[in-house]
Amino acid sequence: MGKNGRVVRTGAVAAALVSGVTFGAVAGGPSLSAVASPAAGLPAECAEVRDAVERLEGDITPNACAFMRRQIAFGEIPTGTPPQAGEVTHPRVQAYLDIFDPEATLWEAGSAPQRGHGVIGTSIIGSLGLVPDLRYAGRDVVADGAVVMFGQWNDATIKGHKVSYPQIARNVLSDDGKSIQARRYYDRVTVFGPAAPELRNLFDGVADPAHSPGDIPEAVQPARFAAAEITARLAAWNGEDATALTERMRGGRLNGPGLATPLTTAEGQADYLNRLFAHGRFELKAGQAAFGRTTAYVEWHGTVTTLANEKVSFGIVERFGPDGEWELTFDTLPLVADQAAIRTLYQRLAQP
Repeated sequence: MGKNGRVVRTGAVAAALVSGVTFGAVAGGPSLSAVASPAAGLPAECAEVRDAVERLEGDITPNACAFMRRQIAFGEIPTGTPPQAGEVTHPRVQAYLDIFDPEATLWEAGSAPQRGHGVIGTSIIGSLGLVPDLRYAGRDVVADGAVVMFGQWNDATIKGHKVSYPQIARNVLSDDGKSIQARRYYDRVTVFGPAAPELRNLFDGVADPAHSPGDIPEAVQPARFAAAEITARLAAWNGEDATALTERMRGGRLNGPGLATPLTTAEGQADYLNRLFAHGRFELKAGQAAFGRTTAYVEWHGTVTTLANEKVSFGIVERFGPDGEWELTFDTLPLVADQAAIRTLYQRLAQP
């Protein structure tokens, strides 16, 4: 990602290699076009959260404040000596488990949900052993009652490669601010690419068509996305209707996995979506949504049947931001490699 938009990032987490747990981000990520907003009614104890993220919006409840403090704490605390197998008392493992209810579920790209502190703790121990320098910081965060969409920028070192990548941590919260159902959205090709150059960019060659300056109409920014549009938009995703998806966002700037620069034309945006639809059959349901003053997040979650005829869990998060920002976060790995190849990749990357 560049400083003026969201672009393809080199990087990712070895964390997902053996554990499927994803993480963090760091100060080095791109700047947002707006600063953190004070959100009406933001409790005084949330000032530290507002100061720690680039933008904070939405319905900020006490349990959302408590969750965000825990999420930020894990991203900031150094690992020190990596935890050993079973070392759940390690300070950073404790900080991670403090995010979750004891019976929480955690879904990572392409995997079955993990349930409970025992399984989630084992995962984070393995992940921190692989990427002890994992750090992250909040970018664009929207809290909407018991739902928090925590956009973050992750930094880590994988097989000697410094990697950075965006992630959406989507959480449903309990009354005490613990996550009871968490899902993590990120692109594993972006994550593993530097250490696995054989992975191809699904969207290689997708770009806006060339126009002369006189051919480019004055941009009209899309209207704010509303909850009433969710049903129609879900139908467009499942119907692989690139025209409907792009027409609603005409005048917006599309960012997503595999893009080096945002796409600003309907033609370029439709080419991107049609490339995605050509590599799988999507069966999605509306998941959680969070609406803030200028930003909305909507989750689509379900399965994709790939060209290898493998049905795997899959999801997309759309972010509709200010000034026409339109960002997609999803995993392209199952669309460019079959499950046997992915297992082999994990085994290779997990080697010392």
